[in-house]
Amino acid sequence: MNEDAPTFVQLEDVRLTYGRGERMVEALGTTNLKIGQGDFVALVGPSGCGKSTILKLVTGLIPASVGYVFVAGREVGAEPVRVGMAFQNPTLLPWLTIRQNVMLPLKIVPPFRQQYRAKKKTEFRDRAEALLAQVGLSGFGDKFPWQLSGGMLQRASLCRALIHDPQLLMLDEPFGALDQFTREELWAILQDLWLTRRPTVLLVTHDLKEAGYLANRVCVMRARPGRIVEDCHVDFARPRTIEMTYEPGFVSLTQRLRGLIVSARSPAAVEASA
Repeated sequence: MNEDAPTFVQLEDVRLTYGRGERMVEALGTTNLKIGQGDFVALVGPSGCGKSTILKLVTGLIPASVGYVFVAGREVGAEPVRVGMAFQNPTLLPWLTIRQNVMLPLKIVPPFRQQYRAKKKTEFRDRAEALLAQVGLSGFGDKFPWQLSGGMLQRASLCRALIHDPQLLMLDEPFGALDQFTREELWAILQDLWLTRRPTVLLVTHDLKEAGYLANRVCVMRARPGRIVEDCHVDFARPRTIEMTYEPGFVSLTQRLRGLIVSARSPAAVEASA
């Protein structure tokens, strides 16, 4: 975390359990995490370790069983925070054009929704077109989702997540369903969007190369009950390039992350090494 940046997201002794008695499952063990304003943090680890659970806790979709979740200095939900989200499935509405899909948060999220009717054909349309151009979709605003490829849909999904200038951007495997070349192209686009807009980003991914390319910090989680077992700072200069990912320092980082995840698959191994 940038020591000069104020803390924007904080998990303080958070635990999450499902069910009761013999059916109780501890999804997330005691977890502490601080994310500075404007930071870019990636969560990696074995499947079922609680990466997406942390996203849900931070956005207030589920409450913590124990502990506290703070966003913007107050308990989650207490302070209105603009959140943008993108998932592995772009989830664009098929009956709306790409531009209309991108502009959807402006129709829903305050203070934009109060201005939507007056600005939807002027300022807000221009905002959407500028974002589409930034991700290489200039001229595709009038197309429908079924007319675009998977990579193009994911670009549009990123535009929709950023159109309302979110303070917090939550990304859950946004490029997981794409081929390697398309993923790498979108990494560069997302990096550029983050550098120009600087939202606080929390990324869930299984791709260690993706985590190292995009994030300032990579948090490694262990198997259920999930818990952060390593917080690695990524100090490579920006803007980062695909060529950089083949350099010894980057390869060493991904190998170290892989080793940590292999160990993290076994809770007993993690406890033994603690």
